Amino acid sequence: MAMAITIFLFLLSFVTPVFLAKPIHHAHHPRFASHNYRDALAKSILYFEGQRSGKLPSSQRITWRKDSGLSDGKAMGVDLVGGYYDAGDNVKFGFPMAFTTTMLSWSVIEFGGLMKGELLNAKQAIGWATEYLLKATAHPDTIYVQVGDAGSDHSCWERPEDMDTPRSVYKIDKNTPGTEVAAETAAALAAASLVFRKCNPSYSKILIKRAIRVFAFADKYRGSYSNGLRKVVCPYYCSVSGYEDELLWGAAWLHRATKKPTYLNYIQRNGQTLGAAETDNTFGWDNKHVGARILLSKSFLVQKLQTLHDYKSHADNYICSLIPGTPASQAQYTPGGLLFKMDDSNMQYVTSTSFLLITYAKYLTSARMVVKCGGVVITPKRLRNVAKKQVDYLLGDNPLKMSYMVGYGARYPQRIHHRGSSLPSVANHPAKIQCRDGFSVMNSQSPNPNVLVGAVVGGPDEHDRFPDKRSDYEQSEPATYINAPLIGTLTYLAHSFGQL
Repeated sequence: MAMAITIFLFLLSFVTPVFLAKPIHHAHHPRFASHNYRDALAKSILYFEGQRSGKLPSSQRITWRKDSGLSDGKAMGVDLVGGYYDAGDNVKFGFPMAFTTTMLSWSVIEFGGLMKGELLNAKQAIGWATEYLLKATAHPDTIYVQVGDAGSDHSCWERPEDMDTPRSVYKIDKNTPGTEVAAETAAALAAASLVFRKCNPSYSKILIKRAIRVFAFADKYRGSYSNGLRKVVCPYYCSVSGYEDELLWGAAWLHRATKKPTYLNYIQRNGQTLGAAETDNTFGWDNKHVGARILLSKSFLVQKLQTLHDYKSHADNYICSLIPGTPASQAQYTPGGLLFKMDDSNMQYVTSTSFLLITYAKYLTSARMVVKCGGVVITPKRLRNVAKKQVDYLLGDNPLKMSYMVGYGARYPQRIHHRGSSLPSVANHPAKIQCRDGFSVMNSQSPNPNVLVGAVVGGPDEHDRFPDKRSDYEQSEPATYINAPLIGTLTYLAHSFGQL
């Protein structure tokens, strides 16, 4: 098994991209698109190379980044080298990293068959994450969920290649459970196993075997990791929604990946107590209820699994709460038309929601069904149009005429809240930049010298304003979980307009 894991990335470089989902055929492509979705797709995947931790491969395309975190895990006698930095700092948080992996995988599962030349890059982005998650779950009933002390890290503004803050290691186990992060990790491994099922069957089996074990641990030893590790993970990635949503989400992914009746029975038996019918309409790294509903609706819509028919209703309720003009609509939009959920990193909800709309439209089309919101009928086409409008806003169709994806379009954020991007690269400044020395740059008005191509920032406020200020982490910080669901939506749009 160790050998299979070790040579995974080597083997992947020789794999001919395989189609993982049935292509979506259209009678014709629209003649005009306001955006180059294919270019945005390539850049949104490239971004993940700028977030890599560990020993970088010779194929690294964002070349201003260098090796970092090469002794991660040493503090606890384990190998935790690799994985991703979640956002603009140098901490590796396991909870959002696992969710990022799940969403990258879901994007490829649904739309990988349309990605063409970008499919291999997307798989490599997933593989970089799963290699780390396998290390983090190597010991039974234990998951290493964080590397780095966030408080110390945030007191410095330094490149990941220079970091000298404590690389403390934090774990969950039987005595200090963390059901949210454990179940999300199981979901990530299960979803990724589907990505590699055809192109690398042996690796896929390793992933699903580990997913089964990790989910069993999550379910057996229940408890919030925000309680046991509160001082470490809060306020950064506190779980507000509880762990029930992750258990339902994790079971849904294991059901999809294994087709074992065990998980279907689990969902039928526990669905209601785990929040299947919750009325919330937020989907992100903390709350998975909506994602689980959409995912499970496929079993009814596409696979005709009658026992899960309620999830079509649950998914429809979510759609009705989201679409403007329906009796149950609760969603707020900015004057410029952007879905607005909260001040901090709002764009993550834009990208996750857009993905769910595009994906649910796919399921509905397959089943030749629609959504009924009172007397209003919502067609799959309407869902796609709403999603497209959100993505177009992100790419520049907004009051400021600004793209919120770095490196895309004529105007995009220049001062993103990101240590590595904002400081001189190692190539241009080989000498170490000390912990506090970087704050002079952080507080300056100068543009970032290193372009983190493809990074999507937190985005504008509720009035469509964006100051492009480096210290404003709520609006100017990119994150892996903003990009991950966007990849699936961009793939669909690029294909729809004949760009792929």
